[in-house]
Amino acid sequence: MIINRSLKLKFALVLITGLVLLQPVFSQESEEIEIVVTTDIHGALFPGNWYHSGTIPGSMAQVAYWVNRERKQGKTLILLDNGDLIQGDPAVYYANYIQTTHPNIAARILNYMHYDAGTVGNHDLEAGHAVYDAMVKQLHMPWMAANALKTPSGIPYFEPFTIINRAGIKVAVIGLTTPKVPDWLPPSLWSGIKFADMIETARKWVGYVQKKYHPDLLIGLFHSGVDPGYNNASAGDYLNENASRLVAEQVPGFQIVFAGHDHQHHEMWVVNTAGDSVLLLDSKSRAGEISVAGIHIILSSASDTRVTKKISVTGTHVSMQDIPPDSRFMDHFQGYIDSVSIFINQPVATLTEAINSEAAYFGPNTFIDLIHKAQLDLTGADISFAAPLSFRSYLPAGLLRVKSLFSLYRYENLLYTMKLTGREILDYLNYSYALWMNHMEGPDDPLLRMEKQPDGSWRFKSAYYNFDAAAGIEYTVDVTREKGDMVQILRMADGIPFDPDKYYTVALNSYRGSGGGGHLTRGAKLDRTELQNRVLSTSKQDFRYLLMQWMKQQKVITPDIISRWRVVPEAWIKTAAARDRQRLFGRQLP
Repeated sequence: MIINRSLKLKFALVLITGLVLLQPVFSQESEEIEIVVTTDIHGALFPGNWYHSGTIPGSMAQVAYWVNRERKQGKTLILLDNGDLIQGDPAVYYANYIQTTHPNIAARILNYMHYDAGTVGNHDLEAGHAVYDAMVKQLHMPWMAANALKTPSGIPYFEPFTIINRAGIKVAVIGLTTPKVPDWLPPSLWSGIKFADMIETARKWVGYVQKKYHPDLLIGLFHSGVDPGYNNASAGDYLNENASRLVAEQVPGFQIVFAGHDHQHHEMWVVNTAGDSVLLLDSKSRAGEISVAGIHIILSSASDTRVTKKISVTGTHVSMQDIPPDSRFMDHFQGYIDSVSIFINQPVATLTEAINSEAAYFGPNTFIDLIHKAQLDLTGADISFAAPLSFRSYLPAGLLRVKSLFSLYRYENLLYTMKLTGREILDYLNYSYALWMNHMEGPDDPLLRMEKQPDGSWRFKSAYYNFDAAAGIEYTVDVTREKGDMVQILRMADGIPFDPDKYYTVALNSYRGSGGGGHLTRGAKLDRTELQNRVLSTSKQDFRYLLMQWMKQQKVITPDIISRWRVVPEAWIKTAAARDRQRLFGRQLP
């Protein structure tokens, strides 16, 4: 009996076990991922202010601290960068153009922080092939731009996408960049590349990635803004500069789209043509904040076969202003920081009087005229065009150092000499002044095209770096006349008559000469092929470098007004300019 009982017990245990095996066993587990995106860093790699004492509000050193803290807390991260990383501050200028035998500091930092992928921005391409081609090889991650295509093959010049396996799910990231690069940069900087429409490109690669990889999550990492109507564009325009929202709405498949390029804060949900919601995140520039998408994953499995993956998405921004720099990060790169400091503190020349850019919006100004004088001297051109490249800049009298030139001239533009007819020059200037000056009916009307912000401050309606004025000619800007007809050119600066049918040589930067801002395309009505035909010479080095060498030869710089233009009627302007200057700047700089 004992033996029989034992046999019955064993049979019962086997039967119960068998029944358990026949029934599906359900289990659930949850995972969390943070997708962290930096964008438009523009050289803000370290917290120190290169130009003055103190620190800047955000930097990659602070992002490193926040990222390391999240990782130490056991959080799973996907770390992405959305372009325009290697232009803007001395830290990247030094790597791009001076210390060129070493791996680029930007690549070193992205590798050090274990970034998973990035998208190429238009200002990254501005550094030229030698820089960005080397970056591709130096980075331990894909640098993407699916719509930057090799010519003539049409295959992507950079990686079009990447697949990241993290926390049990497959994440696909497709990179796109703004297709307007040819409108802003000289052809030599993007030779061998053509730029396709973002919407068309997204449709192609979403279909390919979904069919081949079946990702659980599809992300767009787009160096392109949110507002498709920016700069008088239309949402229906082919090759739209800021098409991130258009792609999110018109190309089903994306769960998250990260935008950039426009330096704006956006946090919204949009609905695509399939009726699905898409999270759209965009951040301000220079590491002041980062975009963070929270991914909550529930993995449900039956027996040993996974049957469902439920994914929910949230989005937010994290400010870096109260985040300290990471000490290990700073220690690791201290040698490079010291090298940059030595470079930017080299003396260049002596400035006999202080200059600032404030008055440039109201009339001739020593700050802008210093740029005019250098452009005319370096090229021998008849006329110079220039605009303020920083909203508000100030250089005190005394010793000018290399770092001073980053305040005087913000971008790494080349210097062009072009030929334009007198009539094209007039149309160019009429277009320019219409961007920043109003048609006035009386002295109580505003002179400048500004608008009041919700916080009570005032801001230009158009980008100030498009406010070109001229030297080498004498002209008036009559604000009682209608938009597009304000400028009257009186004569050349030396008194010789100005001829609308004659060709003149003009010095200007490569952004403008390539069509940036529309002065030559919309104003002077030149198409892109004709623009290239009008270029007489292009500098090999960027204009800031040329300016540095020019100043070293001068040794002593005495600011002077060389441009000859004025806004009329002067009685109105005196009142309106004082009022607008107070609104725009409040307190005047020294």
